[in-house]
Amino acid sequence: MSKGGKSDQEEGEENMAAWLVGLNTLKIQPFKLPPLGPHDVRVGMKAVGICGSDVHFLKALRLADYVVKEPMVIGHECAGIIEETGSEVKDLVPGDRVTLEPGIGCWRCDLCKEGRYNICPDMKFFGLPPFHGSLARQIVHPAYLCFKLPDNVSLEEGALCEPLSVAVHACRRGNISPETNVLVMGAGPIGLVTLLAARAFGAPRIVTVDVDGNRLSVAKELGADGVVEASTNMQDIPKEVETICNMMGAKVDVSFDCAGLSKTMSTALSVTRAGGKVCLVGLGHNEMTVPLTPAAAREVDVIGVFRYKNTWPLCIELLRSGKIDVKPLITHRFGFSQKEIEEAFETSAGGGSAIKVMFNL
Repeated sequence: MSKGGKSDQEEGEENMAAWLVGLNTLKIQPFKLPPLGPHDVRVGMKAVGICGSDVHFLKALRLADYVVKEPMVIGHECAGIIEETGSEVKDLVPGDRVTLEPGIGCWRCDLCKEGRYNICPDMKFFGLPPFHGSLARQIVHPAYLCFKLPDNVSLEEGALCEPLSVAVHACRRGNISPETNVLVMGAGPIGLVTLLAARAFGAPRIVTVDVDGNRLSVAKELGADGVVEASTNMQDIPKEVETICNMMGAKVDVSFDCAGLSKTMSTALSVTRAGGKVCLVGLGHNEMTVPLTPAAAREVDVIGVFRYKNTWPLCIELLRSGKIDVKPLITHRFGFSQKEIEEAFETSAGGGSAIKVMFNL
């Protein structure tokens, strides 16, 4: 997996990376590159975004069943510049600007063979224990998971192909089309890119729900047809379902729960029309209490969404064509120093006006 390095480093200079070394503790330390295989490339990292999962590992040293048991390099939303290619790499050359898909499937299991490599049980994924991530000066990665960026797509936008891929995969799973009215539960980074992707897939009407009025304002600016400010109280679900229906002005065909909480999933199941779909995108709670029986009686399909597969080419085209603009999501930028990595993660964890925090290396 990834190993770091400095894109403009002098011969023999140590490559450095941001290591998660303990609870709430990140350190910039040397990171040794692995040998460059014939089908690998060495990439100088230029843009790396902070994901909510990165913050979760920092704050808890675990996420669901993934536990940080020893120091590891963090990060997985990334783009950079090719610095060296393996002997068998034909489609990339030094100087190419690329965005990186962070997960390496085993390509031996039945799921990989079926093309569903995103749920490969042996996937090696940037920054997911025990595998190192990409918040480093350099990394080594398989060439087939590095995608060239058009001239009009920035490296920062390239890094955001990762969260955008989650949204594109969700829209594919939900079969979003110009005949699909969409509800998005949650206006965090994933909820907002899901809003953008659903619109690009042709959804005629999109309503976004969140507890944070500031984030709902951003959703409105990004094109939501309506926004609903909700509470955290389960008792408010019937009233909020009525508000959502009135705001939509039509039936909700597909709901995306981008938070993954009992309250958001219960709302989504309750408001989605008979025969509709609820896509669980956010993984906030490992266990939830939700009204499944009434939803089943209306044949509401519950669809799991995990990572993505074969999404990078479409994401790049959506950015190149201007059908999706992710630049407004980047609210904070930091360099790569010990002080700045600490400030960046504090900013991301603090919420508030922070949506996407980006490192420029």
